[in-house]
Amino acid sequence: MKKVVSVSLGPANLDYSFKTRFLGERFTVSRLGTDGSSRRAAKLVRDWRDRTDSLGLGMVREHYTVGTDCFTRRETRKLEKLAEDTPVTTGSKLREIVQEWTLRSTQAELGNIFTNAKVLFLSGTLNYRLASIMAEYTDNLSFADPIVQFGLPNMLHSLSALELYASGSHPVLRLESGKDLVPSVAAFKFFNHLMLRRAVKDAHVVVALYDQLRHYSADELEGKTVITSTIDDERLEELAEKGVRLVLDCSVQPFDEIVGVNVVEAMVMAALDKPAEDITHDDYLEIFTDLDLKPRILYPIEGLKQINRFAFVIHPLSQQYLNNLKPLELVSKVAPAPVMDLVEKAVAYTPPFVFTKMEGIRSPDGVEAEGWLIVVGGTPKEIMSHPPEFTYRKLLDAANIAKKLGAQIMGLGAFTKVVGDAGITVAKRAPLPITTGNSYSASGALWAAHDAVERLGMLTLERGKRVKGKAMVVGATGAIGSACARLLARTADELHLVSPEAAKLLVLKKSILKESPGVKLVLSSYADSDEDIGDMDMIVTATSGAGKKILDITQVKPGCVITDVARPLDLPPEEVAKRPDVLVIESGEVSLPGEVHMKSIGFEDRNVVYACLAETIVLTLEGRFENFTLGRNLEWEKVHEIYKMGLRHGMKLAAISGVNGVYSDEDIAQVRELALEARKTWKPARKKRPTRKKSPVRKAAGKKPVSKKPPARKAAGKKPASKKAPGKKAAPKRATARRA
Repeated sequence: MKKVVSVSLGPANLDYSFKTRFLGERFTVSRLGTDGSSRRAAKLVRDWRDRTDSLGLGMVREHYTVGTDCFTRRETRKLEKLAEDTPVTTGSKLREIVQEWTLRSTQAELGNIFTNAKVLFLSGTLNYRLASIMAEYTDNLSFADPIVQFGLPNMLHSLSALELYASGSHPVLRLESGKDLVPSVAAFKFFNHLMLRRAVKDAHVVVALYDQLRHYSADELEGKTVITSTIDDERLEELAEKGVRLVLDCSVQPFDEIVGVNVVEAMVMAALDKPAEDITHDDYLEIFTDLDLKPRILYPIEGLKQINRFAFVIHPLSQQYLNNLKPLELVSKVAPAPVMDLVEKAVAYTPPFVFTKMEGIRSPDGVEAEGWLIVVGGTPKEIMSHPPEFTYRKLLDAANIAKKLGAQIMGLGAFTKVVGDAGITVAKRAPLPITTGNSYSASGALWAAHDAVERLGMLTLERGKRVKGKAMVVGATGAIGSACARLLARTADELHLVSPEAAKLLVLKKSILKESPGVKLVLSSYADSDEDIGDMDMIVTATSGAGKKILDITQVKPGCVITDVARPLDLPPEEVAKRPDVLVIESGEVSLPGEVHMKSIGFEDRNVVYACLAETIVLTLEGRFENFTLGRNLEWEKVHEIYKMGLRHGMKLAAISGVNGVYSDEDIAQVRELALEARKTWKPARKKRPTRKKSPVRKAAGKKPVSKKPPARKAAGKKPASKKAPGKKAAPKRATARRA
């Protein structure tokens, strides 16, 4: 039987002794704590060096490597020399392997959790290898070594700064016979301790020894991810009381007893009969595989997991929205219209700023999302009056703010998602992934329309079957319109696609028929759309008309459901008021899971947001930090995918609302009652279609059909015999009327 002893500078009340089988050998394992006494530790090493197969040294000041420089600890070197021929280890080699393994496994398993995270190392010099791996995922690194070791009120924020600090500080630290200096004994201890508390509170991930974490309360640690080592049930419970969400224990625990990494490495040395320096990475790979070891990813609070982060760009939708900004609230009440016009222009040049923070978004699987709404000044009028590059620069400034805050993805809202090339250029130049939200806006539009039709009760809806009705998409070749058309083609018997872009309509038709071969498609331009508008049961308007009249609501069938997803709206309030028997809804509103806390963005319910914002949040909960929806051509697969992801994370359709707010059940019942009454006398207005039997060339010229009389008769100037019945108008007059 082999014997391993760990001599630790930690507390003696944590000592243990047990027997086990490991790597085919039987072991007796013991831990001997010295309560911080180096002298007692030296005595124990001398006493046990000839009575054990290997020795472990725990809670000692480890040798460390920073950059290309290796630094040794004098006190630790003395203990190692006292072991003489007995193999001795601090566990440093195994610890580096386990740290990297744990970090990379967690990043892959939990959906890029460290991407752009704000990570604080309370000791960067001792975790340089871990920091260099973390730097692959985020630039937001902070190292507290100057404060912890010397009481200097300064943080390091890069690996290069840490390397420079290590080379300059080691000659001083090597002279210290005890522990590193800590804020409690520093000259400015109160200020330094306050600075550390703020740094811990501001971080998303904290890397520290467990004893260091004991200095901080729930005020600093709540919601954090902690990377530490050797966590038992008691320690995990203490971290739960402080609100820690996720603990990564960078140690391997193949036994029932929780042991330090130095113990495991000492047992490996004894089993393989090799010193630590002769054990290769292949040896450890074989051991990890044979023992089926897994990284220790622990959740202290049952049901709660990590918190992911996002940012979203908003802007005032009109001059009236500027009244909600505190600096302009008083000015808007007394300033005349020309002054507010100047204010509107000036706001477009203001730098981006954080409007509010969103918190409390919680998926049923326990993952949470938090984020920041960043205002980019500029109403749609101002955005469209400047070249795209003007808005690009504003969005890139917002992206830099988002990165510093620790956001892992940024969404574009309202007009910022359609200006220029609809996010493609911004995504190429931004320091974090970008999405426009148009995929979820498309699915949300039809989600709301389907719910509205069902609640109105004017059509019969059967699960798995087509709706017995007609639908129309105005702006069908646009980004959202084309996706809406594909979705409606799966449910409607007859679908009218309206757009002035004839070539794109033909391409869209071919694509839709390939996906939904059973649907009847009718193509038309804006000019002709009113001819069939009176037959429609559902209409989706998804144009970018920017204030132009898109359709005549007075020609719409009573009880028709119009879903207006255009921004600005295709149907302003004054148009909607003309038809109280028609249900006009603004789609794209989604209810978020959890209990959301933020400033109001126009909805009474803080959980209700626009679908483009909801898309950013869904991707955040899913851990999909990637460029998702970009450009003007939506991918049907992504529209369907984001809808399914939303359902998985608890997204729900919000209460249906129109230009005047949320529709109550009573409001919808009233629309139904008025529609049923109006249908008793209502008849759709029909525009007389031009005759299309003539040759296109002749129609364009407005001339009569070519006569079949002999050439000689034509040369005589005789007219061909008319085949029209008496009393009918002559062809030239009909042609003149058509041209008029």
